[in-house]
This record gives sequence, structure tokens and C-alpha cells, in this order.
Amino acid sequence: MLAAALLLSSVPALAIGVDEPMADPAMEAKAREISRGLRCLVCQNQSIEDSNAPLAADLRHIVRERLAAGDDEPAIQKYLVDRYGDWVLLRPPLEPATFALWFGPFALLALGAGIILWRRRRPGIEPEAQALTAEERARLDSLLKDEDPA
Repeated sequence: MLAAALLLSSVPALAIGVDEPMADPAMEAKAREISRGLRCLVCQNQSIEDSNAPLAADLRHIVRERLAAGDDEPAIQKYLVDRYGDWVLLRPPLEPATFALWFGPFALLALGAGIILWRRRRPGIEPEAQALTAEERARLDSLLKDEDPA
């Protein structure tokens, strides 16, 4: 029982991989800075610096390798963009191929606001009211008399 509890309590520790830091603290800081600007292709809304996905760890390793080989930030980004496309950048370049990424959310918001305004300004379609027949009026009066306690 105690062994099972210890085993289960150690499982979360396996989820976080420890990257091998670079020997030079300035280079390590640069590697982390570059990693903050790259998107985790698994998580999609996290940088590779913040992600625990195995692919993010591989990308962090590539960043460190390229940095150790003497590449600067633009060269590392170009290398990764050539392999994974502009999607790997958390801030993709503003060009026709990425207009949807940059302006899509605003266009959807404007479209939604336009639909709401259009629906509010349009008069509602209500069925035409018809007068009650004499028989319906008598039935209604009898029902209302039955409910009236006075």
C-alpha cells in the first residue's frame, strides 16, 4: 500500500524534463530568450520555453545546439521556419500568407458585432393578431370568472 502511494506520488515528477543548461550563463539566457519567441507545435499556445512536450524539449535542444555552433537569433529562427513554417514563430511576419493570423480575429469580431447590430435593428417578425370570435370571447370570460375569487 505504501509502495503504491510512493509510486503514484512520483509520477508527476516524470512529466517535467530537465534541459541541460549551457555552460555560459549569457548563452543560456540567450537560448531561453530565443525559446520564448518560438511556439510549441504540440501545445500551440505556449512557447517552447514554457512547454513540457517532448517536441518542445527537442526544439530547445536544437536552439542550444545552433547557438553553440555560432548561429545568431535570426539564423536559428530561419532554420526552424525552414523546417516547420512560420507557425513555429509566436509572432509570425506580417506578409500576405499570414494575414489571416494577424487580422482574422479582428475580422471575426467585427463580423460578430455586425450580425448582432443587424439583428437588433431589424424589426421582429410577429404574427398578425386576430380578433377573438364571439365564441372564444365567451369561453375566455367563463375561464376568467372561474379563477376570480371575488
